[in-house]
Amino acid sequence: MLGTKAKVGRKQLLLFTSMILCSLALGRGAVQTSEPVVQVAENKPAKLSCSYSGFSSPRPPSYEDRVTFSDSGITFHSVTRKDTGMYTCMVSEEGGNTYGEVTVQLIVLVPPSKPTISVPASATIGTRVVLTCSETDGSPPSEYFWFKDGVLMPTEPKNNRAFSNSSYSLNHKTGELIFDPVSASDAGDYTCEAQNGYGSPMKSDTVHMDAVELNVGGIVAAVLVTLILLGVLIFGIWFAYNRGYFDRAKKGTSNKKVIYSQPTARRDGEFRQTSSFLV
Repeated sequence: MLGTKAKVGRKQLLLFTSMILCSLALGRGAVQTSEPVVQVAENKPAKLSCSYSGFSSPRPPSYEDRVTFSDSGITFHSVTRKDTGMYTCMVSEEGGNTYGEVTVQLIVLVPPSKPTISVPASATIGTRVVLTCSETDGSPPSEYFWFKDGVLMPTEPKNNRAFSNSSYSLNHKTGELIFDPVSASDAGDYTCEAQNGYGSPMKSDTVHMDAVELNVGGIVAAVLVTLILLGVLIFGIWFAYNRGYFDRAKKGTSNKKVIYSQPTARRDGEFRQTSSFLV
């Protein structure tokens, strides 16, 4: 069997083709490729070479009208970004007496799209803040670079005078920019750029972040006002209880008199008064 296998992202693409072999004496076969890494733009043809010796000649069919097999490898008529992956060409005699394989990496080149970023409008000085940047179209995956007020942020801020007062870490692979902690000098306009070596780099929109002090005075004042209001409420309840307002309210309710009377009844043209009673 001559088999070609590609691992595309989380999916596996298996391309199989049968081969009719003649009788062969036991021997050592060789499988090789002239181009172990193939880079090609999306929607363009691509050939993954796979040559061998010591094996009988196969008669391969095509695969889904997209791939053509030949003695020298496979040819994609038009590749898409989903075709990116590792392909293994395996050749063996019937019965497995002679076996060989070679791996070819296919990279479908797709320029990055405009990245999206997540930047808080304000960050409290002294806290940990994470800024994120990502895009999903680039192939190979993009690397990310951050700009503050239009200036490229270095990977090591302490080695750059303009960013020596900042404490952050920057991951070019994930696009995360982490301030730990945020300082007053970190306030500014932030932009992210995605690039993967193919096409033009793409920049995100610019978002402003403020760095604000923790309002300790306001928090203390709010706590004091709450305690004062609670104290006034408790004092009012205590005062009313000692003055007997609650007891008077109970007595007033118990001494109320309710008089119930039945309406007068009319019979034979005369009014008749019924009795009344007191509760």
